[in-house]
Amino acid sequence: MNVDLNLVQKYNVPGPRYTSYPPATKFTDTISWAELAPRIEANNRGARDLSLYFHIPFCETLCWFCGCTTVITLNHDKGGAYADSLGREIAEMAPRLNPARKVVQLHFGGGSPTFLRPDEIRRLGERIRKQFALSPDIEASVEVDPRRLTRGHMEALREIGFNRASMGVQDFNPAVQQAVHRIQPREMTQQAIDWMRELGYGSINLDLIYGLPHQTVDSFNETLDIVLEMKPDRLAVFSYAHVPWVKPAQKILEQQEHLPAAEIKLQLLKLVIEKLTASDQYVYIGMDHFARPTDELAVAQRSKKLQRNFQGYSTRAGSDIYAFGMSSISQIPEAYWQNEKELPKYQEAVDAGRVPLQRACLVTGEDQLRRETIMRVMCDLSLDYAAMSQRLGIRFTEHFAAELEALAPLEADGLVRRKPGSLEVTDTGRLFIRNIAMCFDNTLAPVGERKHSRTI
Repeated sequence: MNVDLNLVQKYNVPGPRYTSYPPATKFTDTISWAELAPRIEANNRGARDLSLYFHIPFCETLCWFCGCTTVITLNHDKGGAYADSLGREIAEMAPRLNPARKVVQLHFGGGSPTFLRPDEIRRLGERIRKQFALSPDIEASVEVDPRRLTRGHMEALREIGFNRASMGVQDFNPAVQQAVHRIQPREMTQQAIDWMRELGYGSINLDLIYGLPHQTVDSFNETLDIVLEMKPDRLAVFSYAHVPWVKPAQKILEQQEHLPAAEIKLQLLKLVIEKLTASDQYVYIGMDHFARPTDELAVAQRSKKLQRNFQGYSTRAGSDIYAFGMSSISQIPEAYWQNEKELPKYQEAVDAGRVPLQRACLVTGEDQLRRETIMRVMCDLSLDYAAMSQRLGIRFTEHFAAELEALAPLEADGLVRRKPGSLEVTDTGRLFIRNIAMCFDNTLAPVGERKHSRTI
């Protein structure tokens, strides 16, 4: 796949990542638990599959590029106390859920879940298994930090059912690692991968970031060479999202003289896509995700069973997300809700037996139509208008007439192909999938007022 840098410059504007619709910028703290509870009760009259997410926020040190919700501490006793809070939150929420519902996905994210000690991981796993019915073919994924990882951590996670793992690399260049305050030699990452493969983890994902200090096309090409030697099943290659108004530590990177210029960053993106898709080593799923052709992610996309949620692209369509821990976000068809984002407030609420709700979003019927349309564009890379009409119970081309016409400039640039009964995203259009999805978004603010990262 070849990348046209002129198109990248044209379409590189702020826009949502569409891990939810409406986007998280539309969540509000004016919605009470009393308003959400009836929707959750209605959701549990059926037996739709479940996806469980647990946010473990702790890291020993702060990576200066990080946009995650974290708690920086060297005190590992805080991890044990937090795991106890998670247990209390589970005990509060689990009775509200239909016991017939099967958990088909489990994800530990962070921060770093491996901040917990192996025995604490086991105890948390026991609590989850006690309260929920886990499917025999569950997809269970964990984010790990190779810098503080032991084989004991990976053994404990495997014992409680984890079969997939993801870890941040960002860049193997020592100057880049020094500049972003994350020292992680190649040997450390390779050791973690070796443990995962020895213990039977079925899929390994590595995260990279382009746009960091000291990165050049040549230096990042060397990082990609190392990564290809490691043969991960999936890769997420993110554009560095500079949002210092949200994450003040990123201001440290503004003070460095070696941040790559915009044109270098675009060349880095071009390198990533062209190198990873050469010789069909990886399939470009879309946005910043790549997977081997045989990986479940690529298979799900081909069979039109892919979806997006707050963990990115996911393979288990039709499941509802119930999330635990500070800042975690739950999702059912009619609503999203997010837990308290500050650790003391979260723990205070849970210890008092309250739901640790901070903000939420109620999803209207129109929102659901647009969410499904955006989901199908981003996951299937196509729309069959007759199938969408049947799926949504509307006359699709009439309901979205203005939106389909708004795609004309994108078609002229070769991003989509419009036919009388369908829309197809081209190979080039995969890179601009957020821009295509934005045509169906009726919540979008003017470009100058959007509080989102840029689309490329």
